[in-house]
Amino acid sequence: MKIIFLLLFFYQIGPAKPVLDTTPNLIQFVNPLIGTKKMGHTFPGATTPFGMVQLSPETNNPPMFIDKKYNPEVYQYCSGYQYDDQYIIGFSHTHFSGTGHSDLGDFLIMPVTGKIDLDSVEKNNPDKQLGSKFHHNTEISQPAYYKVTLEDHSIIAELTATDRVGFHQYTFPQSDEVNIVLDMIHNIYQHEDKNVWVFVRVENDSTVTGYRITTGWGRTRTVYFAMQFSKPFKSYGQKKYDDFTYKGFYRRFNESENFPEMTGKNIRAYFSFSTEKDEKIKIKFALSSVSSSGALKNLEKEIPHWDFEKTKSQSQSKWNQELSKILIETIEPEDKITFYTALYHTMLSPVLYEDTDGSYRGLDQEIHISEGFTNYTIFSLWDTYRALHPLFNIFHPSKNNDMMKSMLAHHDQSVHKMLPVWSHYANENWCMIGYHSVSALADAIVKGTTDIDLNKALAACINTSTVKYYDGLDYYMTWGFVPEDKSANSVSKTLEFAYDDWCIAQIAKKAKNNEVYENYIKRSESYKNVYDKYSGFMRPRLENGQWKEKFDPLDTHGQGFIEGNALNYGLYVPQAIDSMIEMMGGKDKFSKHLDRIFTTVLDEKYIEKNEDITRDGIIGAYVHGNEPGHHIPYLYNWTDEPWKTQERVRMIMNSMYSSEPDGLCGNDDAGQMSAWYIFSALGFYPVLPGSDQYALGSPLVKSALLSFENGKKLKIRTTGQGKNNVYIQRIEFNGKTINRHYLSHAELTDGGELVFYLSDKPVRKKEEMK
Repeated sequence: MKIIFLLLFFYQIGPAKPVLDTTPNLIQFVNPLIGTKKMGHTFPGATTPFGMVQLSPETNNPPMFIDKKYNPEVYQYCSGYQYDDQYIIGFSHTHFSGTGHSDLGDFLIMPVTGKIDLDSVEKNNPDKQLGSKFHHNTEISQPAYYKVTLEDHSIIAELTATDRVGFHQYTFPQSDEVNIVLDMIHNIYQHEDKNVWVFVRVENDSTVTGYRITTGWGRTRTVYFAMQFSKPFKSYGQKKYDDFTYKGFYRRFNESENFPEMTGKNIRAYFSFSTEKDEKIKIKFALSSVSSSGALKNLEKEIPHWDFEKTKSQSQSKWNQELSKILIETIEPEDKITFYTALYHTMLSPVLYEDTDGSYRGLDQEIHISEGFTNYTIFSLWDTYRALHPLFNIFHPSKNNDMMKSMLAHHDQSVHKMLPVWSHYANENWCMIGYHSVSALADAIVKGTTDIDLNKALAACINTSTVKYYDGLDYYMTWGFVPEDKSANSVSKTLEFAYDDWCIAQIAKKAKNNEVYENYIKRSESYKNVYDKYSGFMRPRLENGQWKEKFDPLDTHGQGFIEGNALNYGLYVPQAIDSMIEMMGGKDKFSKHLDRIFTTVLDEKYIEKNEDITRDGIIGAYVHGNEPGHHIPYLYNWTDEPWKTQERVRMIMNSMYSSEPDGLCGNDDAGQMSAWYIFSALGFYPVLPGSDQYALGSPLVKSALLSFENGKKLKIRTTGQGKNNVYIQRIEFNGKTINRHYLSHAELTDGGELVFYLSDKPVRKKEEMK
């Protein structure tokens, strides 16, 4: 089946035509369907690198609540699409990639044939009336291009996009009446109160504008749009699924047909045409956070024509330019697809969040102008500080610099005076724990990839880390730990606060502020306060200082850890790994602890209540399908058995990733899961973001050529690469043997040649590596 899928994938994509002959055609190795099956939560539709628009199909829309209780089915549809579904209900313009909670799904478009009767369409279940069956054998998914046949309507749907504009192209059969539905009700993670207000204006016979305000994960989220058709519609109408007691003097109008103003909470509009056989109707659909006029300007600036193929070609050229920053060769062809798709997935967020004139909606809901930077949103920082932002510091330092400035703008607009925790679309959604913006800032500062004001950044970090009402921080600042009986997931919070404080100390060191440095270095040692030497684990403490009773280090429920357990999550002390190892009994005992993680079978009872942890992402008791343990395979480098790091990372790459639709073992989490793979496949990983070091692993690639913004290149080469040859015998960097298990950021980005000599036999003692 794997071979058949691979052949079908290559057949469907075919050779794309790069705009620049010198740019390799790498989009042929990207399969956006990877991660769309099961837990990956990726989307297959059209977008540009870091683009504001993600124009993609929706295959189901289960309600978030049934009888006021959470509906677990909704979790499958964080990106709106599941590969196993056989029905498409439309194409919407905004999507998260790989998240474990959701929002968005704005402005669903669905073309249909025949007369439409919205009165017969249920408010919350339009699928069978408006949707269509589809089959994967008519589906093509490429970077910046998606195509599928809507079988029930005999319509071919094609999608492409620029940064701020979605471009639809629908090929219709001959019909006296076809309709294009604009569904303003549809939301991902839909609930009864999701829509706050909808406003639509029919400006003329081919242009429609409007906005929608929603409340959900983003509490106050406003999105404007401008929509243009390639031909005039002959009529239009709406169905309002609201029951307003008072309508004012609008009651004098028949608003359901050809009335150019539509307002309410839950509206579907339709636009009617007649078509000849194989006639194409195109739609340009622009977004803005500022205004409808801003959306119109975005549309006119980015697609001032109706040439679908031109837009597709230009956007695919953008992808080839970005993907060509890493040129690889692999032994297995499937690995090349897995690699370039992972690289593609790392560029789906954060996303551009400003109009072409630099205006954007800020956290304060006011309109701002980005001065000296480009504004971005979607910061899933509990996930992405670990590897995604460090990856940007290598391959996208200028964009990451803009992202750091976006975070500081968020701080300045915050009534709490906090940096983002998990933010999207001018909203702080407060998801997960820690204050990991400080890690992203520290990593950029230490690696010299940002020109932000150090003192301003340090002040923002101090403000963020001293908001007493945030997530148990008052207890942490007073006692050096978060008590479990006062704030749940207390051990995870203590460990991550401590790491974040170490990051703040690094910024203070760069700013030459010794007082702040000493304060935060001391705070960074707070991990010691939750280590129970009798059990040998990090363990929750109570307000009275006692350890929580009924403690099970394997359980992921109610044991002081969020989406993890003490066996895994308890090793999260990246800022003081040597001290942690000594505290836990020394290198030999610590190595055995790591072995236990990979060999202990984790019983289902320990994960059954945790929707973010599933069997697909588990090896023994090691949970790769979730972020807190991503550094664990590399920790053997701090013991006398670094060869086990080499063995483990190769095993993880081969078993937890593939080129199939289910090729992600867990949520891609805004690119973090994919960033882990990119780093590991190249042979190194940022175990400690905020430092300039990358821990060495075992590369999966046969060779790689990395191109940096500074104009320099790094050639990575392997000797003896093979499925079983995962063990490093020797490493040479620019002709000199490396006798350590890390490389620095400056070494990598200064370029040269890095050579891994591999074998099927491990070097069991550190001093034997020559």
